[in-house]
Amino acid sequence: MTPLAVTGSTGQLGGRVARLLAAAGLPLRLLVRDPARAPDLSVELAVASYGDGEAVRRALDGVETVFMVSAAEAPDRRDQHFTFVDAAAAAGVRRVVYVSFHGASPDATFTLARDHWATERHIRASGLASTFLRDNLYLDFLPRMVGEDGVIRGPAGDGRVAAVAQDDIAACAAAVLTDPAAHDGETYDLTGPEALTLAEVAAVLTARTGRTVTYHPETVPEAYASRASYGAPDWQLDAWVSTYTAIAAGELAGVSDAVPRLSGRPATTLSQLLGSRSVKPPEVVG
Repeated sequence: MTPLAVTGSTGQLGGRVARLLAAAGLPLRLLVRDPARAPDLSVELAVASYGDGEAVRRALDGVETVFMVSAAEAPDRRDQHFTFVDAAAAAGVRRVVYVSFHGASPDATFTLARDHWATERHIRASGLASTFLRDNLYLDFLPRMVGEDGVIRGPAGDGRVAAVAQDDIAACAAAVLTDPAAHDGETYDLTGPEALTLAEVAAVLTARTGRTVTYHPETVPEAYASRASYGAPDWQLDAWVSTYTAIAAGELAGVSDAVPRLSGRPATTLSQLLGSRSVKPPEVVG
């Protein structure tokens, strides 16, 4: 059988997908940058980074379908994606299942969603068959928005976000990859079952963790100022702040039924996610 190639298996989402597919007995080839970090699944390994077109072409030789997790955030991520897609086409790959972002468009408020739109367009132009999984914000990320003082700060206003659990995304991806041809040409908005304001997120976190969490709606200038101490480049600051302004603009509020349709189970709520694991103190992020 022709192996299915999976990227990102050393990360949270790609690793989940690789384990599900391996458990189902599907023939896999994992594309990794560092073999020492690859999950131990007794499957093929190939070494390549997204920006190395020749290595990607060799790694994808004989592969029919590629599960493409977006590259790590970087100023040249769009170029890395283009190189990877072009190499996949040159290797004879037939289709790409790409992890995109909810509301991907050239004028999306969230700056990184624009890169996802450009990648989708490049995949379509390549002639490869495609399926796009447009994830909302990760539900697993919401606790990490809390500062050391128990406050979520950001210019999200009263906007809502239909965040989706990584386990749900992985289950949907595995369902698509089990019969990829049946999903050619489809775009799925993967969301949670509810759209919450950050004040409501804070209330759920308080109820589930026992620690008082509140939400402070910053202005945009306040958001940039409060994150300036991290010393991040401008493009990264823009991405951090626009996560919140996209919520304020209503661009992450839509709830879809794609998760239950693809996975065969209800989408996970924030309360369920927090109740299913030991909750650690939230980390500080921008």
